[in-house]
Amino acid sequence: SPPPPPHPRPTNSPEDFSTMMISLSQSRIITQPLSKAVRSRHTVAAATAATRSKKSRATPLAAPLTLTQQSFQNHATSRAFLVLAASSAATLAAYQAAGDHGDDGNLFWKIARCSARNLGAEPVMLSPKTEPATGILFPRLCNGMSLAGCGVRIKWRFVKVYAVGTYLDPLAMSVVKDDEKELKKALLDPNYPRTIRIVMNRNLSIDKYTSAIIEALEPRMAGQDLESLDEFKKMNPPVDLVQGAEMEMTIRGDTLLYKNAVGGLGQIKSIVFTRALCDVYYGEDAVSPSHLEDVIKGVKSL
Repeated sequence: SPPPPPHPRPTNSPEDFSTMMISLSQSRIITQPLSKAVRSRHTVAAATAATRSKKSRATPLAAPLTLTQQSFQNHATSRAFLVLAASSAATLAAYQAAGDHGDDGNLFWKIARCSARNLGAEPVMLSPKTEPATGILFPRLCNGMSLAGCGVRIKWRFVKVYAVGTYLDPLAMSVVKDDEKELKKALLDPNYPRTIRIVMNRNLSIDKYTSAIIEALEPRMAGQDLESLDEFKKMNPPVDLVQGAEMEMTIRGDTLLYKNAVGGLGQIKSIVFTRALCDVYYGEDAVSPSHLEDVIKGVKSL
């Protein structure tokens, strides 16, 4: 039999996008049914043409890329082309489904709603969480991890120094989140990655801030790796902290990645230091009981 005709060069017309969607659907690359917006008169015409030429095409096999390799055997970049075409077609379909082309302000929201409906769900906007004692907002995501909980650090029984939040890896915590005893052990284990985010609730000198952290860490380190305390102090520039200043401490095993209040980055490599830091915020004598309580409660819903 004669070889199949070369695939037409993609353009911006609805006919070409519709034809591409049908081709992708038949080759099982797109398994979702075509939306009503795509099944327009252009799509019907393209489907009729595809049916007439069905005899000249090979029967689709179980492998998802079999038809693709046959239809685009003369294209070295067929996979990239298919991904681009599918993305463009889906965007066009969403745009058509939105209906109101004149409302550019809501276009992307309509596209998001259309995409979410095709996946059987409604879009969810993740609003920040408010720490109740200070009113400080914590975003739901930080450094690729999800917010588990937040609380306040109080000194001298009434001074709200800063708000603190913990971000955890939901996949890593999924093994222990249903057992509170194992969960508490995991929070003390620096091998469970996390980010501790601190937001100042008042102005504070950098010396008082670093001294408070070091005073909490030193007795928990049992005289080991005390030079890491000096490293931590040096990572904070001699600039006093103002209300709203943010610091991030990301723990991954024996490594602490630290972002200071002016955005500078530093690293400490000491399992003694990271284990002590975990005990400061998640141990029995945690510096912020409200933070620990909220984290334990929030991990279960990650």
